[in-house]
Amino acid sequence: MNDVALHYLWWIVALLLIGGEVILPGYFMLWIGIAAAAMGIVLLAAPDLSALTQAVVFAVFAFVSCFVYWKVVRPRLDRIPPGNERLNRRGEQLVGQRFVLCEAIVHGRGKAKVGDGMWLVTGPDLPLGATVEVVGIDGTTLKVKAVDVG
Repeated sequence: MNDVALHYLWWIVALLLIGGEVILPGYFMLWIGIAAAAMGIVLLAAPDLSALTQAVVFAVFAFVSCFVYWKVVRPRLDRIPPGNERLNRRGEQLVGQRFVLCEAIVHGRGKAKVGDGMWLVTGPDLPLGATVEVVGIDGTTLKVKAVDVG
C-alpha cells in the first residue's frame, strides 16, 4: 500500500471504532478509536514508520488513552454537580417552596397552583387561597403544611 495514504487507513479504523462505540456503548472503543486517530496523525508526520513500529506506537497510544479515561476523565464524569441530584424529580425540587391553594384542602386533599399548572396536595384542611409550604412528596402528590402569612 502507498505510504502516503497509509495515515488514511488509521483514520478509517478510528472512525470504525468510534462508530462501533455508538452501537456498543461503553468506553473502550471510543478511546481506542482516539488512539487510532492519533496514530494517523503520527504517520502523517512520520510516514516512514514500519508496520511493527506503527503497531507498537498504536498499542502504547491505546493503553495511554484508556488509562487517561479511567483515571482522569471518568472520575470527573462520576461526580454529580451540587443541585443536579434531583434534576429529573421535579416534585422533590418543590420541597421548601410556598404556593397558594387553587382548590381548598378538604378531608386532607386539595390542589395548589405550581407555575402554570396545578398539583394535588395533602395536608390539614385549609381554605381556598391559603399559602402552603411543601414539606414532602408522595408520588405526584405534594405534602404541605399551612404557612402563617402576616
